[in-house]
Amino acid sequence: MRLLQPHIPIERERLLRWRDELVEARLSGIREIQDQNGERIRYASDAEMARAIAAADRMIADATRRPASTIRFSTSKGL
Repeated sequence: MRLLQPHIPIERERLLRWRDELVEARLSGIREIQDQNGERIRYASDAEMARAIAAADRMIADATRRPASTIRFSTSKGL
């Protein structure tokens, strides 16, 4: 199984297309897909595909998360 490296930023639209292709393949019973680079990715089981879809969903959520606009500090002198 080929995993995407988490430190490489990927555009949200690309992640959505990848996830949609995975879902469509899974629902069709297809275990092998071809990515934009022409590489073929073969999933050994439905569970493996489900994990890939869940990983895509997490990456999409991370890509759409806004950075914190306010940071509050709570300090004390330990008294």
